[in-house]
Amino acid sequence: MLKISDLEAGYGESQVLFGLSLEIRKGDIVSMVGSNAAGKTTLLNILSGINKPWSGKIEFLGEDITQWSSEKRIERGLIQCPEGRKLFPEMTVYENLLLGGYSKRAKGDKEANIKRVYEMFPRLYERRHQQAGSLSGGEQQMCAIGRSVMAKPELLILDEPSLGLAPIIVQQMFEIIQEINDEGVTIFLVEQNVNKALKVAKDAYVLESGEIVLRGTGQELLANDDLRKAYLGV
Repeated sequence: MLKISDLEAGYGESQVLFGLSLEIRKGDIVSMVGSNAAGKTTLLNILSGINKPWSGKIEFLGEDITQWSSEKRIERGLIQCPEGRKLFPEMTVYENLLLGGYSKRAKGDKEANIKRVYEMFPRLYERRHQQAGSLSGGEQQMCAIGRSVMAKPELLILDEPSLGLAPIIVQQMFEIIQEINDEGVTIFLVEQNVNKALKVAKDAYVLESGEIVLRGTGQELLANDDLRKAYLGV
């Protein structure tokens, strides 16, 4: 579904990504883990069309999208749920969800999609007329993911979905991620909760200083002694 080849990128004269290559197969959950400043945000901004790479190639569903605009990527089904939720706090939950369904690919199915989101997140239905800024952190993350689902993703990129959430809510989030995947949506999960991210992943990558330093199945990386010492403290 997604193939990145020899990607190099940075800001000004500062290089952040160094020859990065990875593949995501249709129907999989693929996780990327790494510490702060590893280059994860730069990579996601490039995938979403916010930033342009210095060199390399990005293919999505068999097409070269390296120079495509963000809008064109969204219409093709490449959707990112950003770190920090990025909701409109003074708008209601319902209004925030609707904003996810305004692309041409999603507009015609708006009512069916919002029904699907409410079934997935009953709490959002209960809070649908409430301002998004008044929600708890977990509810805001539900709203952010729901807004992304409204866009009918082929590939859903989730950027730190568990950040700042209580452990019980984190568990709920990962159950929802699995549910979305079970419905046929391919997922690229970028996450600092290494244990959870690797347990749910078919394939996984470890990014350090802009380079892929480990790759394998989620279970293989969970069993890797170097990774366990570096990220899990065991």
